[in-house]
Amino acid sequence: MGESKKRKRHRNKHGGKEEQPTLPSPSAKRTKLKEPSSFLEKMRARLSGGHFRMINEKLYTCTGKEALDYFKEEPSLFDVYHAGYKTQMSNWPEQPVNVIIKWLKKQSPSFAVADFGCGEALIAKSVKNEVFSLDLVSNDPNVIACNMANTPLDSSSVEVAVFCLSLMGTNYQSYLKESYRVLKPGGWLLIAEVKSRFDPNTGGADPEKFSNAISKLGFNSVKQDFSNKMFILFYFTKKEKQISKQKEIEWPMLKPCLYKRR
Repeated sequence: MGESKKRKRHRNKHGGKEEQPTLPSPSAKRTKLKEPSSFLEKMRARLSGGHFRMINEKLYTCTGKEALDYFKEEPSLFDVYHAGYKTQMSNWPEQPVNVIIKWLKKQSPSFAVADFGCGEALIAKSVKNEVFSLDLVSNDPNVIACNMANTPLDSSSVEVAVFCLSLMGTNYQSYLKESYRVLKPGGWLLIAEVKSRFDPNTGGADPEKFSNAISKLGFNSVKQDFSNKMFILFYFTKKEKQISKQKEIEWPMLKPCLYKRR
């Protein structure tokens, strides 16, 4: 009797054997739990990337003053931009800021440096020189928030001016004029820019025309370094003899460096 009861437990109402419910393995549970999290991470990355591209395009297509006002209204966007910027830079085999830091370490530690568009102020954190770190927003007491065309630095007060991937904006010429103002005669101007912005075959500026325009501003062209795959480096020195009245300069248009969605 007890045996027949046991048998009934294993048969369904049609007389067949009941299928025992299969319990998911612990590893299967872990996989299912991971999927939503992975999906959310991907969505967050896409949203973050979308915000970065939007801000990046804005910075390349507005004036310095408009960019300053833009971040004053919503300072948190500055952090969003730099998070996206760091992601983009992580794909580069070499960082231009590191090349500039290496160059600075070979110069006199007494040289004062103006870092235009300093970002996370990596130059100031890496060299012994006095560095004036300038950017549109300051989340660091050592960074001066200002318009790159109108900084609080005194005229002829620094030996080196740096633009590392920071010639953004439709009035980039005014940033270079400001660097001329703050540099001492004989001082260095270093410019690192995305190589594609200086490829005439793809709508970029002619590097020679760019260099000539800066020379007319009152600089001597020392060197152009095309050795890196991703960026170009320009080296200038400010002429010892000051130009009393600058000639009309024909500045080449620098195309925006816009990132495509992946």
